[in-house]
Amino acid sequence: MNMVNLRAIYSIWLRDIIRYRRDRSRLISSVAQPALFLFVFGTGLSQGLAIQGGLGGGNNYITFIYPGIIGMTILFTSIFSAISIVWDREFGFFKEVMVAPISRAAVAIGKAVGGSTVAMLQGIIILFFAPLIGVSLSIPQLFLVLPLMFLIAFALTSLGIVVAARMATMEGFQMVMNFLVMPLFLLSGAMFPITKLPGWLKGLTIIDPLTYGVDALRIIMLGPKAGAYSLVSDLTIVTVFGAAMIVLAVFMFKGTE
Repeated sequence: MNMVNLRAIYSIWLRDIIRYRRDRSRLISSVAQPALFLFVFGTGLSQGLAIQGGLGGGNNYITFIYPGIIGMTILFTSIFSAISIVWDREFGFFKEVMVAPISRAAVAIGKAVGGSTVAMLQGIIILFFAPLIGVSLSIPQLFLVLPLMFLIAFALTSLGIVVAARMATMEGFQMVMNFLVMPLFLLSGAMFPITKLPGWLKGLTIIDPLTYGVDALRIIMLGPKAGAYSLVSDLTIVTVFGAAMIVLAVFMFKGTE
């Protein structure tokens, strides 16, 4: 990839970062939702159902769902960051980008990297909740969690770009995302352990890419016993899925007029 395309990737990435920095309402709302799930839903369910055992590694329920809440934050931010493609198409900016003398692959990669960075920043904010729920993260753990969050975000942002590349209206994109985001979240094991699920439900969790991202976060943050799979298999699946999605996103952009 030549310098022109690298500059294009950087410019698109920087535009997403600037938009994120200026949109304070987005920042507040994206923190409020995970906080509600973690402290209200998590506390209420753990107390109401007396959930303590069977969560892997002897964790209580709030501790158990904490990596899942980080995964939820990354999911929602990553997928919906792709909505800017539809917005730009409606207001003409997308057309200007597509007629510029740059590779369309650079546009897709720039959007993926930009959305991934924003999602990772959102995930970092949720990391500050860790001391409040009794999760202690060491420096080595943080050095593993941060690139993992970016990897998950990159895979999910690329998925969002694949969908957005063919969407003409904001309404159409939001409808598709509503049918995609909630199943991805609910089937990921973010809110419940997946090791003892009935066969039909476990089969659905296996085909959910977020399942492996959440499981990897749980292993790194809470220990190997908290995971349903191995860290190596989790990372492999998320990496392969992310690579497949960005290749598909580039292909979709090349077919976009």
